[in-house]
Amino acid sequence: MSMNSFGHLFRVTTWGESHGPALGATVDGCPPGVAIDEGMIQHWLDKRKPGQNKFTTQRREADEVKIMSGVFEGQTTGTPVQLMIENTDQRSKDYGDIMDKFRPGHADITYWQKYGIRDYRGGGRSSARETAARVAAGGLAREAIKQIAPNVQIIGYMSQIGPHKIDRENFDWSQIEQNPFWTPDAQAAEDWAAYLDDLRKSGNSVGAVVEVVARGVPAGIGAPVYAKLDTDLAAAMMSINAVKGVEIGEGMAAAELTGDANADEIFMGQNGPQYSSNHAGGILGGISTGQDVVVRFAVKPTSSILTTRKTITKSGEETEIITKGRHDPCVGIRAVPVGEAMMACVILDHLLLHRGQIGENRGQIG
Repeated sequence: MSMNSFGHLFRVTTWGESHGPALGATVDGCPPGVAIDEGMIQHWLDKRKPGQNKFTTQRREADEVKIMSGVFEGQTTGTPVQLMIENTDQRSKDYGDIMDKFRPGHADITYWQKYGIRDYRGGGRSSARETAARVAAGGLAREAIKQIAPNVQIIGYMSQIGPHKIDRENFDWSQIEQNPFWTPDAQAAEDWAAYLDDLRKSGNSVGAVVEVVARGVPAGIGAPVYAKLDTDLAAAMMSINAVKGVEIGEGMAAAELTGDANADEIFMGQNGPQYSSNHAGGILGGISTGQDVVVRFAVKPTSSILTTRKTITKSGEETEIITKGRHDPCVGIRAVPVGEAMMACVILDHLLLHRGQIGENRGQIG
């Protein structure tokens, strides 16, 4: 199976399966001299790990990362950094009943059609467990960003669960880490808890929308046409398991606006250009404007549910299936740190590309 890598200069290759002995990432292109240790990466993995509350899968994984190479005396050496996370709580027996059945909504059927072999234990390579490796790589990327662009902050949050959206009037950055949904709306968190609890008890699931914001991104990173910052961000977010839609800035809603409403007016401030709004999501022509970079992605409902669904077997027989095991009633919750990690990897990659081609911005205003 090919295509397990992403990035240009900061390049991440993930490996491993849901029920294998371990999974991880090989990161090539990280600059030397980045201060890093396992605890700095572990902080971000702890946001994603399962079993933290009743709204996520009850699989119990410590998700303890080990740095196997590329770091000496607490600093990156410029050589590949190998990150490994052991699997310690696999229950492969939960999947014995589906070894010959295809789970609706899963990649089981397409993997079988393409490769003629699939790991039915939790989905193998197609499992969202793979995203732990991305979060580890994203932790390394964050530390490298601090050296190149120390003002950058990357923050993700849930803005919608099922049909229920946050109230933007209640938006409070300080609330994001105060509830199990990583949402900036305290009232929404209360309402969502009751809503999701009912779904969880009924054996059902629901989708969500996650927003990721990169604040303090300098103007000028990205490139026109085929190396656009938003192109790589969209590809990165779409590669996350269960993601079915990605928006930059106003996104799909821009189709409802007129030109005078959508175009962000420009003014001259004391420290350079300022904008009246941010419908563009901090990116124009594939290049960052200096405003917040805003990405939004939709996560479909978890396909593993306790509701009986019709399916077929590998021999083509029609049958029914109930997916046993431990699954997230809303996978969007744990997608928040994954989205943050992908944002960090893409931003760092484009900072390195910019530094390699341009060095410092050439165009001056004022």
